[in-house]
Amino acid sequence: MPGSLLLTRSATRRTPLLLLLAVLALALLTACGGKAAAPTAPGGVEQGLAPAAATTTLGTMTVDQLPPEGIETLRLIKDGGPFPYSKDGSTFQNREGILPQQPKGFYAEYTVETPGSDDRGARRIIGGDDGSRFYTDDHYSSFREIVSGEGS
Repeated sequence: MPGSLLLTRSATRRTPLLLLLAVLALALLTACGGKAAAPTAPGGVEQGLAPAAATTTLGTMTVDQLPPEGIETLRLIKDGGPFPYSKDGSTFQNREGILPQQPKGFYAEYTVETPGSDDRGARRIIGGDDGSRFYTDDHYSSFREIVSGEGS
């Protein structure tokens, strides 16, 4: 028939299959928060949360050595938030002088939640503009640099 839409038998058989595939793809995207799953490092933690190698002479720890709340904080930093506390992302002054000296605004601080604490607690991750990450569990008295552990 000229000017009308004709479906062949093979096209009508494919339509339900294509619809099913589209629904499955949408379900998978929803389960992943709308994002593809991130590649993982050998320890099972996704890549890109911290540099592969240390950028300072401080002691180091790998991402998978962080408490689970610390890994979640690194994910929030990587994703740009949203952060649970209004001070998250604010400038870290480095008044203690433990981290390498950098220009003001180079470091930002982020809360690592402490289960059972009724305030922000003492745990923080400090992020540098160069991608460096540092962990403290004693409110800035000491730091360890966080590395991904990739390639180690």
